[in-house]
Amino acid sequence: MVKDKKSKINVQGATISILSSQEEDYICLTDMARKFGGEDLIHNWMRNRNTLEFLGIWEQIHNLDFKGVEFDTFRKEAGLNSFRLTPKKWSESTCAIGIQSRAGRYGGTYAHKDIAFEFGSWLSPEFKLYLIKEFQRLKEDENRRLSLQWNLNRTLSKLNYRIHTDAIKTHIIPAVLSAEQINLVYATEADVLNVALFGQTAKQWRDKNPDKDGNMREFASIEQLLVLANIEAMNAEFINMGLSQSDRVKRLNAIAIRQLESLMINQSSVRKLDKRL
Repeated sequence: MVKDKKSKINVQGATISILSSQEEDYICLTDMARKFGGEDLIHNWMRNRNTLEFLGIWEQIHNLDFKGVEFDTFRKEAGLNSFRLTPKKWSESTCAIGIQSRAGRYGGTYAHKDIAFEFGSWLSPEFKLYLIKEFQRLKEDENRRLSLQWNLNRTLSKLNYRIHTDAIKTHIIPAVLSAEQINLVYATEADVLNVALFGQTAKQWRDKNPDKDGNMREFASIEQLLVLANIEAMNAEFINMGLSQSDRVKRLNAIAIRQLESLMINQSSVRKLDKRL
């Protein structure tokens, strides 16, 4: 299970928490409301008919499990003096996903960034503009760090590739092979790494992804590129040790799985090899 990543931004003197998971960002409404008087503001905002209309439309666009009948009931009651709606009641009654009530270390009411910006506008148009500005700055900083990490791991992968090909040249490729045959052997050895890490050869990936330019490594995650750099160096050592290709691919696959598990990333792209290997 992928854990939420917590970040903080400062908006006009208020510290606002952000939880990010699977490319979705949820901003703490509790932190936002605290600046303007307290969490009751969230409840007052949710009583508003326009707010309910916005929340309902957002859920209909993003949430297939959203319960429209329950939403219609709330919408009819909106505006009445007796009407009161909490984030927890909204989520539990309609299966809404845009607003979440959390307990524990990161406790509070969180909302998807689209909804949080709408709440910010209700609190103060000026506050909303500064909130968007600081949120965008945070995302730009994160993307810049990810780009640096990706390029670093890509460089490590290329350096290890040189060590890897030198080992192949020394221990596998006979001197009598033609240049075309040498390239074929290199491609075969590259697929040892591809199968160990991605569970498929380069050709198999191309056949499954005819609409994508480049190769599977160009679409690899940072974690996969880091593990690729590691197993390239290990494969070079295994070649120097004289291990067979089938033995090496099994060992490398086990190492890749173990390292990716330790990095806590999704294992859908890393499968154990078929017993026939």
